[in-house]
Amino acid sequence: MENLLSEHDQGALVIGAGPAGLMAAEALAMAGHAVTVAEAKPSPARKFLMAGKSGLNLTKAEGMDAFLAAYGAGAEPLFPILRAFGPEVVQGWATGLGQPLFTGSTGRVFPVAMKASPLLRAWLARLEGLGVRIERRWRWQGWEDGSVLMDTPQGLRRLAPRATVLACGGASWARLGSDGAWAAHLPGRVAPFQPANVGFAVDWSPHMQRHLGAPVKGIALRAGEQTSRGEIVISRAGIEGGGIYEVSRAMRQGAPLLLDLMPDLTLEAVAARLTRPRGKASLANHLRKSLKWAPEKQALLMEFARPLPDDLAPLIKALPISHQGPLPMDQAISTAGGLRLDALDAQLMLTDRPGTFAAGEMLDWEAPTGGYLITACLATGLHAGRAAADWLAR
Repeated sequence: MENLLSEHDQGALVIGAGPAGLMAAEALAMAGHAVTVAEAKPSPARKFLMAGKSGLNLTKAEGMDAFLAAYGAGAEPLFPILRAFGPEVVQGWATGLGQPLFTGSTGRVFPVAMKASPLLRAWLARLEGLGVRIERRWRWQGWEDGSVLMDTPQGLRRLAPRATVLACGGASWARLGSDGAWAAHLPGRVAPFQPANVGFAVDWSPHMQRHLGAPVKGIALRAGEQTSRGEIVISRAGIEGGGIYEVSRAMRQGAPLLLDLMPDLTLEAVAARLTRPRGKASLANHLRKSLKWAPEKQALLMEFARPLPDDLAPLIKALPISHQGPLPMDQAISTAGGLRLDALDAQLMLTDRPGTFAAGEMLDWEAPTGGYLITACLATGLHAGRAAADWLAR
């Protein structure tokens, strides 16, 4: 074992080169400190790039109260941090990197390029210009006698930074770097990981096979106190998509899922349509013509409402969806659980390890997709980086 980065031992170490880690590194470098970023994978921000393949939803353009509500009461300690780097500031940061943005009809904000790679290239170039050094294939191995241990291609290294920012990610998409292995180095401080923004397994009957891959639009979902008007997808594994992600926290906690197949009609209006003369039409044709809905909605009704009662209207407005629980954690977009917020002070510094800060998805918070995930990673990374810079300046 040998020491390395002796020229940076009086500076800062950031562990993890995702959006939280890169933002922390930028804040430290802007304050004039030497910064080394240690990344376990061969290249930085792999999960960020993967998210960008579907458009890179950076943030959500909405009022701050609604924005914060998406994170739930459990994330209240982070609210001041999110207020300081909210949707408007995120947009200014991205345009400052030369990335024009647009806002969709639902308030979601995307780069015009609709991918992450141009933004990441510009960001890495800025960091290089600030003197930030990124070491690849460096995996954190915890601490020993006050030193940070790193497994590197050259062997095990001992580092002695004056400040460290942990930005190690959550526990989903392990192939991209977020495997949660860091939890072993923080015993007693980590809430168990759980899948968030994840689909739920359904053992479909054979008649659903022809609907696999089909989106179901124009619906409303409810699980406990959580609601959504997003769409879902009937997948081979079960039910996936933005609509289910928005209620996944309550479902994970045991709340039943109810699907409103006609959310823009009242119960009475649905019942009135169903009482129209049927003639010789089959029930399937009668439902299709009277409700004017897509075949996927009808398939879901037949899947979960059999044997069909005489009065279908209540089930159309609140169809119970049976499932076999969430899909595996590595299929989740993000994770709940992680480093408990009560193990950190207001500056995101570990209360029992002065000079060590934490940020990003490794913290114990969760939010639905829609721009909330990346925004919180950027905001907490910036906050931890600035706090680490203040620590170094003392």
